[in-house]
Amino acid sequence: MTDRKDELAANLAKVEWRIAGACAAAGRPREDVTLIVVTKTYPASDVRILAELGVRHVAENRDQDAAPKAAACADLPLTWHFVGQLQTNKVRSVANYADFVQSVDRSRLVTALSKEAERAGRELGCLLQVALDAGVSGRGERGGVAPEGVEELAGLVAGAPGLRLDGLMTVAPLTGEYAGREQAAFERLMDLSTDLRRSHPAATMVSAGMSADLEQAVAAGATHVRVGSAVLGVRPRLG
Repeated sequence: MTDRKDELAANLAKVEWRIAGACAAAGRPREDVTLIVVTKTYPASDVRILAELGVRHVAENRDQDAAPKAAACADLPLTWHFVGQLQTNKVRSVANYADFVQSVDRSRLVTALSKEAERAGRELGCLLQVALDAGVSGRGERGGVAPEGVEELAGLVAGAPGLRLDGLMTVAPLTGEYAGREQAAFERLMDLSTDLRRSHPAATMVSAGMSADLEQAVAAGATHVRVGSAVLGVRPRLG
C-alpha cells in the first residue's frame, strides 16, 4: 500500500505542477481551477489513498463501478461527480450518491433526475454536456446536446425540483470542425458559458480538459479539469 501511495502522491504532484503552470501561463490564480480525479476501473482503496493525499473531488462514468465505490467511501469528505453517459434506468442509483451529474444532455434525463433527487431528498448539481461534434441528429458521438439546444435544456434543469443548474461540460471532439483543436473547442465552450450566465448567473462551472489536454482547458478558462490516467496510471485491458 505504501508503494501505491507513493506512486499516487508522485503522480498527483506532477498533475498539480501542470495545473499550476497552466494557471500561471494564463494569468489565473491556481485556486480558480478544481482538480477532479476520475477513478474509473480503480478500486475503493485507491480512492481512500487519494483522500489521504488531499483529493476532494472524484468522478466516475459507470454506475456499476460508482455505486459500490461511493458506498465503500461514504465516510470520506469527498464530492462525487458522475461524468459518463447516463441511462434513465440508472438514475435512481446515481441520485443517491452523486453530488454533480456532468452529463445532462436531454429532457428525458432531466425529468428522471428531478424525480429521483426529490425521492432521495437531495439536490443534484447539474452540468449540461455540450457536444461540439453534434451532427444533424443534434447529439455527439459521446453524448451531449448540440450548442443550439443549450438554452432550452438549461431552462428545463433550472426549473426542475431537486436540480441545480451549475454550468457546462464538454469532451474534446474526435471528429468535426474541432477535431485536433482542443483549445478552440474549449474556447467555444467558454463562449457558450458566457451566453448561459446571462440568463443563469449562478451557472459558473466549466468542466473541460482531461489528462492529455488540461493545459488547453485551463488556458481557455475551465474551472474544473477531469484527470484520470495521469494520476492513477493506465490499467491493462482485460482479456
